Amino acid sequence: MLTHCRAIKFGSLADVYIANNILRDYTKCKNLDIACKLFDEMPKRDSVSWNTMISGFINLGNLDIGWDYLKSMKRFGFYADEYTFGSVLKGVASACRYVLGQQMHGMIVKMGYEGNVYVGSPLVDMYAKCGNGDDAYAVFCSMESRNWVTYNALTDWFVQIGDHRNAFWLLHCMDDQGLKPDEGTVAPLLTLLDDGKFYKVAMQMHGKVIKHGLALWNNVCNATITSYSECGSLEDAKRAFEGSIGIRDLVTWNAMLGAYLVHGKEELAFILFLDMQRHGFEPDIYTYTSIIKACYEKKHKHHGKSLHGVVIKRGLETSTPVSNALISMYLKFDNKSMEDAENIFHSLESKDRVSWNSILTGYSQYGFSENSLKLFGHMRTLLVEIDQYAFSSVLRSCSDLAALQLGQQVHGVAIKSGFESNDFVASSLIFMYSKCGVIEDAQKSFDDTPKESSITWNSITFGYAQHGQGSVALDLFSQMMEKNVNPDHITFVALLTACSHIGLVEQGLSFLNSMEPVYGIPPRMEHYSCAVDLFGRAGYLDKAKALVESMPFQPDAMVLKTLLGACRACGDIDLATQVATHLLEVEPEEHCTYVILSNMYGHLKKWDEKASLTKLMRENKVKKVPGWSWIEVKNEIHSFMAGDWSHPHSQQIYQMLGALTDEILLLDSDDTPPLSHEVCSNSLSATVLEEVMLGIAALAYTIWPDFAKYIPDSCMSCQSDTAMKTAVRVLGDLTDTSVNNASFLIHQTPSCKELLNECLLSEDQHHEVELSQGGGAS
Repeated sequence: MLTHCRAIKFGSLADVYIANNILRDYTKCKNLDIACKLFDEMPKRDSVSWNTMISGFINLGNLDIGWDYLKSMKRFGFYADEYTFGSVLKGVASACRYVLGQQMHGMIVKMGYEGNVYVGSPLVDMYAKCGNGDDAYAVFCSMESRNWVTYNALTDWFVQIGDHRNAFWLLHCMDDQGLKPDEGTVAPLLTLLDDGKFYKVAMQMHGKVIKHGLALWNNVCNATITSYSECGSLEDAKRAFEGSIGIRDLVTWNAMLGAYLVHGKEELAFILFLDMQRHGFEPDIYTYTSIIKACYEKKHKHHGKSLHGVVIKRGLETSTPVSNALISMYLKFDNKSMEDAENIFHSLESKDRVSWNSILTGYSQYGFSENSLKLFGHMRTLLVEIDQYAFSSVLRSCSDLAALQLGQQVHGVAIKSGFESNDFVASSLIFMYSKCGVIEDAQKSFDDTPKESSITWNSITFGYAQHGQGSVALDLFSQMMEKNVNPDHITFVALLTACSHIGLVEQGLSFLNSMEPVYGIPPRMEHYSCAVDLFGRAGYLDKAKALVESMPFQPDAMVLKTLLGACRACGDIDLATQVATHLLEVEPEEHCTYVILSNMYGHLKKWDEKASLTKLMRENKVKKVPGWSWIEVKNEIHSFMAGDWSHPHSQQIYQMLGALTDEILLLDSDDTPPLSHEVCSNSLSATVLEEVMLGIAALAYTIWPDFAKYIPDSCMSCQSDTAMKTAVRVLGDLTDTSVNNASFLIHQTPSCKELLNECLLSEDQHHEVELSQGGGAS
């Protein structure tokens, strides 16, 4: 401004050189209003004046105004030069205006600048940033001379598309031409080295960095740390970080923080987080989201809560990425932290898809299925964009509730949104239909998928395995291999489950033993758990025990619970006591262990041991979680448990229950074992029976008189589960019309699940009875 005043005072604005210098200063200071006024008042202008205005607007992102100055420049008789083209091409590249770039290319050729390296280089960069690598490569090949800017522009394109071969070929060409790479060359190349197989290349690149004196550049140092980390060498990454003293910026600290987290060194990450602040670096949003992810394990819950406090103190709770990370952290802890996640979600003003999907997934994973369905409906009301993750979560909730009609509605929305062929959505649809007992619709959903990945194959295999059709599940695996679809660890969980359900012990063991040598998949905890279940169901308790003892790692609670279940099935109270003792050390608050062991003591009439276990439960403040049941009738879900009076029609339902009980007693005869005897023989407690009867009574009351009379005699011929069958028969006898889409959803023992398959009537009978598990333990 002072220079401008002096120029006006001494009348030197008539000198175009002085005027251009003042004009350049204004554009550099981003004061374009005064620059425009000065430009209009200049008595003389040259190409430098025009180029200054064009570059000034383009540097501020105003390409359209810069383009207008270019057209005016031509009207006033000035021709564009290499500087003009360089500035305009830079703006076109930033705005990704491909058509405008092609016009510039035509102008360049027309004016004979296509061989100019200072025009060719930004032209290559423009095509690359507009996503047209072929044109960028064609311009590159047509250039007679190239500089490091040319090579860097094309290298960036190859890095962007992940083309390792051509990116490093360009580096070799630079060496052959005698051009020294700069930080803009090596930093992008280092980002390509993100796998263990590139470790040696990363070391060579690091050597080149040191050779050319580029190690002191921030972006090169940061890329080196990340590259070593992703290549699997935390030690080399740490050495690169320690060698960066004096040049570290916030990105350097974040890169090392990310390296520790990638390698599971959460404690070191916490220390680094404190060190960076001691060195005067204020964490940014990326820092907080990264360090919060380090608290996903329950053992770091205290650190996570402390970080939440720091976030609030720094005023970052309004940041959507930080709040999303906190929501995910609380959801990773356990279902008791669900309320904390909800509070963050509801207090977040600006929610994105990650926010909605996170809380929706939390509801689904922890069994808050009704909340999940309500939230999904709220998302649709607010016109929130629903993606494959949201569909997968809500379909899982439909599966947990066995809410077939709701699941079908979500299926319709998925089709309308174009997600029905997505692997994750299709997998969830298959699981939902199979969980609701409609394996035919699960098969139809599978048939409509591309079948290119193992995701949908795993779901349909699980579906048939859980429906007791293990042979079909094994056939699917054979088809999967024929189509060259690579199995994953989930595939083998499904296969082992199928073998377990149909008693193919040798086949299941063969799958387990072939996982690593044949398919390169090391067995995980869940595979051993399935194998223990396989042996337990077949009565080979010794083999189950030997397998657990031979595991390459310590068994977790899941494996031990499976072994405990095998002990119960085989009646081995001594081994069950050992396993339960270990389980209670690992999970002292888990009620299932107490219940299973207590039932075994009671069955063997070991009343002292049973009393001691009950006392231990009281001392540890462990309460048995009651089982609960639900019914979906006319698209409405009714839930209840034994002795429950919360239903608005509970009085009428209990009256119906009384009527059904009286009828069952009247039907008791010599060829049908007494009800009380059958209950005891099937380990069905009176509480569970009441839940079963409540379910039937509630259904009868809700849809009365629309319940089917006809229940085929084939469903009643088996002597097992007499109480359940008699109840169904009584309800059929008490009514005389048909039912449409009525569902029994009763929390019950595995034998009653098998009853479902017996009670599924043929198509001409048009009657559907569906049975699945509710929450809690019986």
